[in-house]
Amino acid sequence: MTARLKAIDWRSAPLIRTLWPLPRWLVRTTALPLLAATIRLRIVGLEHVPAAGPLVVASNHLHNADPILVGLAMPRPIHFMAKRELFANPALGWMMRRAGAFPVDRGRADRSAIRVAEQRLRRGVAVGLFPEGTRSETASLQPAHAGVGLVAVRSGAPILPVAITGTERLPFNGAKAQSGGPGCRRRPLRVTIRIGEPFALPTRADGRPLSSAAATDAIMERISQLLPPEYRAVRSGPEPIAANFDVA
Repeated sequence: MTARLKAIDWRSAPLIRTLWPLPRWLVRTTALPLLAATIRLRIVGLEHVPAAGPLVVASNHLHNADPILVGLAMPRPIHFMAKRELFANPALGWMMRRAGAFPVDRGRADRSAIRVAEQRLRRGVAVGLFPEGTRSETASLQPAHAGVGLVAVRSGAPILPVAITGTERLPFNGAKAQSGGPGCRRRPLRVTIRIGEPFALPTRADGRPLSSAAATDAIMERISQLLPPEYRAVRSGPEPIAANFDVA
C-alpha cells in the first residue's frame, strides 16, 4: 500500500490539479500587501504582462531577492534561470525546482540551460532571465551576456523588459551588499518594479540574420529605458546600443 501511494503523482489527480495554482495565488495575495508595507514595494505596468503564451522576462539584477520579488509581482508564474550553485542546497534546490527554476552554469556557454529555456518557451511558459548574469555591485546596468539574446532569437518569443530599483539597499545580499547606492541619498526605502511593454525582435539586421549579441543589446536598451538615469549604464557614445536596427 505504501509503495503504491509513493508511485502516485498527486498533481495528476483532478482535485489536486484544480487546486495546484492556489498556493501561488495565496502566497502572492498575502505577500504583496506585506511587501508594500515593509519595503514600500510598488509595481508599475502589470497591464503589459500577457496572460498566456511564451514570454522571455528580462530584468536587471541588484539583490538576491530580485527573482522572488519579480516572481511575486507577475500575475503569472515565471520559471527563472538561476545559478547552479543555488541548487547545491537540497532544501533550497527542491523549492526552486518546485517553483519552476532551472540551473545554469554562469562561467560558460551552458547549452543545456539554453535548451531547457527553449523547451519551456515552446510549452507556452514565461521564462525569467537576468542578462547581466550576476548582481550589480554599483546598482547600474552591467554588460550583459548574450544568452538572453540567443534564447530570444531562437525561440521567437516576445520579450518583456523589467526594471527593478531599490533592492540594492536591502540586507542579506552577500558579498555584494551595498551601504548606499543610487537609490539611497537619505530617501526612505522604496522598491519599484517597472514592467515595460512586450516587444518582438526583428529577424534580420543590416540585411543579415540578427545576432544574439545584437538581440541582447536591444533587450538591455529596453530595460535601460525603464530605469531612472542614475541606474543606467554609462555609455561612451551618444547613440543607443540598439540603434543599428529597428525593434518591432
